[in-house]
Amino acid sequence: MLPQHVGKIDAAWAGAFPALSALEPDAQAVLRTQGARMAVPRGTVLFRIGSLCHNFLMLLDGTVRVQMTAETGREIVLYRVGAGETCILTTACLMTRADYSAEGVAETDLDAIALGAGAFHELLARSALFRDFVFASFGTRLLGMMMLVEEVAFGRIDLRLARFLVDHRDARGGLDTTHQTLAVELGTAREVVSRQLKEFERRGFVELSRGRVGVRDPDALLALERTDGV
Repeated sequence: MLPQHVGKIDAAWAGAFPALSALEPDAQAVLRTQGARMAVPRGTVLFRIGSLCHNFLMLLDGTVRVQMTAETGREIVLYRVGAGETCILTTACLMTRADYSAEGVAETDLDAIALGAGAFHELLARSALFRDFVFASFGTRLLGMMMLVEEVAFGRIDLRLARFLVDHRDARGGLDTTHQTLAVELGTAREVVSRQLKEFERRGFVELSRGRVGVRDPDALLALERTDGV
């Protein structure tokens, strides 16, 4: 359940969700009167596997990490929800009245609008614009999920790790992270990531230290993709 730090719904939602800028007046009234402005602290578990879905969250600021853990303890990050986005799993659970099949965690402090299940279904029934927004968001996220499945099932781990390291470099040219965290991000085992990082280090592509991966040669890492299959 979300922390009840409730504030007024103002024009902030229109800026974060431009697709809803022309929302019908009666739908806007539902959003204003039945939606709650929420401030959620970092680290809050928004939902767990097997829990019921009570709220449709429209994120104004911050990031939510949605992840799944297997019985073996292996974890994978399914996707992240950022400002101006909604959660595909929450949408699916509300529409099917099914329990959650993954966990959602506030990766940062969140500023969001929470709509109760009743208000969500009322807006779906009443507003064509809201329906289009929900299904467009759902479709876009579903395509991303399909790409993740394809990468995990068929992608080479060295190419995926190389791309991740390059794409997530900080200003100092590396990542403050652990091998376990990288394994969760890529949906593989820590031992696989460690072995591949050691190989990258041997070839001079990265520099490893405790809690940090320095990217020494990003061009060489990206070149792995160009030479794939050659």
